[in-house]
Amino acid sequence: MPDFKQNYFQRRTKPKGPRSNYKITSPEVQVITNDGENLGTLNLNEAISKANEQGLDLIEIAPNAKPPVCKIMDMGKFKYDQQKKANKAKKKQKKIELKEIKLRPVTEVHDYNFKIKNAQKFLTKGDKVKFTIKFKGRELQHSHLGNELMDRIKKDMNELGRVELQPKFDGKQMIMVIQPI
Repeated sequence: MPDFKQNYFQRRTKPKGPRSNYKITSPEVQVITNDGENLGTLNLNEAISKANEQGLDLIEIAPNAKPPVCKIMDMGKFKYDQQKKANKAKKKQKKIELKEIKLRPVTEVHDYNFKIKNAQKFLTKGDKVKFTIKFKGRELQHSHLGNELMDRIKKDMNELGRVELQPKFDGKQMIMVIQPI
């Protein structure tokens, strides 16, 4: 009884990687040797026996081709090479982050300049920058101060980035997003 439960609740996982040897479903396959020589279309059993003679595996490279293309090579080496390629591709891709800079409509000049320098650093690294101006209490009646501040930010960021999201009100705050050029 416990054996049944264990099998019943066991997670079914998809096989990872290409099919190899007897897991290949096609009766005939196009075979390529380890050296890159094309042996032509062979029966599946013949192809597997040729791979076994060399002490290697028959690996399905292009399963959607007619007939499927298989290569005689070492399965461990093949998986290792695929892992290396995946890691290299992952290393090269750049993930764009959204950095947020918060301001108030009454932000002083020195604080403003400091935050603008940080925003310029973020843009040169390739990240997007979200500017948020928070209004408190009666400051909301003077929304023109926020608009002026956003215009000043646009002017200062003009050479490094362009506005992706125009300044707009979201509750008691004004938001603008700038992306790198």
